[in-house]
Amino acid sequence: MRTHPKASAGKTAMTIARMLTAAALVFTTACATAPDVKPAPVTAVAPRPAPEQAAAQPAQPPAPKEPEPQALFLAALASFDAGDYEAARKGFEQVVERAPRSHNARFNLGLIAERQGRLAHAQAAYEEILSLEPHHQPSLLNLGRLYRLQDRFDAAISLYENALKAPGREHDVALLNNLTVAYRLAGSFERAEATARRVLSRSKDNADAYKNLALIYYEQGQYRLAELVSANARKLAESDPGVYNNLGMISLKLNDRPRALAQFQKAVSLDEKFAQGHLNIGAMALAWRDYAGAERSFAKVVELDPTSYEGHLYYGFALDGQKGRDPKKGLAAGEAFEKVLSLRPEHPEALCGAGWAYAADRAGWDKALGFFARCKALRSLTPQERQMIDAKIQGIQAMKKSGQLQPDAEQKKEATPAPSGDGSLLDKVSEEAAREEGTPPEEAPATAPENSAPAAPASPPAPPPSP
Repeated sequence: MRTHPKASAGKTAMTIARMLTAAALVFTTACATAPDVKPAPVTAVAPRPAPEQAAAQPAQPPAPKEPEPQALFLAALASFDAGDYEAARKGFEQVVERAPRSHNARFNLGLIAERQGRLAHAQAAYEEILSLEPHHQPSLLNLGRLYRLQDRFDAAISLYENALKAPGREHDVALLNNLTVAYRLAGSFERAEATARRVLSRSKDNADAYKNLALIYYEQGQYRLAELVSANARKLAESDPGVYNNLGMISLKLNDRPRALAQFQKAVSLDEKFAQGHLNIGAMALAWRDYAGAERSFAKVVELDPTSYEGHLYYGFALDGQKGRDPKKGLAAGEAFEKVLSLRPEHPEALCGAGWAYAADRAGWDKALGFFARCKALRSLTPQERQMIDAKIQGIQAMKKSGQLQPDAEQKKEATPAPSGDGSLLDKVSEEAAREEGTPPEEAPATAPENSAPAAPASPPAPPPSP
């Protein structure tokens, strides 16, 4: 879900509508398990007896024994749990070198790549696993989620539908719930509703199916019906932060902002790591021009989910709104917008936002000129917006030539405007977050051996404006 604060005159970057509609997602937790690696028996070879005439040679110390794949795997898991993803990555790579068929080690490499924002590497890892083991459930779920994040809904649908054709998997709840999400995001509401009801016909107490069903009604403007279905989900999963997040989004549509904020706060009180709840709280703060409060919320979002381009985008807006008092906030905002561009190349708001943000401080002028040039190339800009950018470019060039600093009054004038009070910012967050709905990636690799029964995917966290 994307929340875009509306731009004020003088800020091209902010003219594009800010989106912020929190929607619930049904992610299925993909569980990585420890490799099925048995220590290879070491066969001792008796030394050849030396001739009687030969003098006894001093015994050579045995060569240091290299750690077994199982030990490497467990050490990598420990590094993952400690947050040292680089050490974990190197450890799992060593496991793959010594035990090439360890699908769980490969899966964990994909998971680490996601955590580090290397989504292309994560996708490649999941696709490689599925080429070796087409029914590897965690990889199916995480790959489908990555496809949805890229708006490749047809690819996600095809992936889930093909997986459901495998013998004995036609009623797989995790796959069906994620297929529901993909249908909904593709705008196929009838198929989405039919798939959700298919889950409920066999599992009437499945909270994720109710959450998906509520979102289907939500996106069709049937807010009261969505509220009723969400209430059913809450009865089944009272501790699911996603349920309250969805209820908050519904309250926004019903113009009850105090209740919406209370629902979002309830969501993060249940799970401090629930990024979508922090995203929506930040969006409300941004809409009310509470830039410092918005900064705190969005900083939390990008800490919890470095791959959230919406989090980085709104974090940039929150920082940019404070550059009138502190130009260094403008530089920090520019860096946040650049992070968005690393995840979504040529994102229009990030391109233009970076130009205006870096223009706040002499140290960022060169970057500002480069981003303004790219921003001007956007076809969506109005003539007035282009005129504003041209004026700013000329001002920067003149100040660079004369060695002057930008007047404080001009800096304050260009501070990021808050989104309009009509709720446009909040109305869009969930639309972007919905790309992530469905099974969330595994929070931490599991440690069950690969030869054990696959762990059932945990109930997806309530769909925030995410999956």
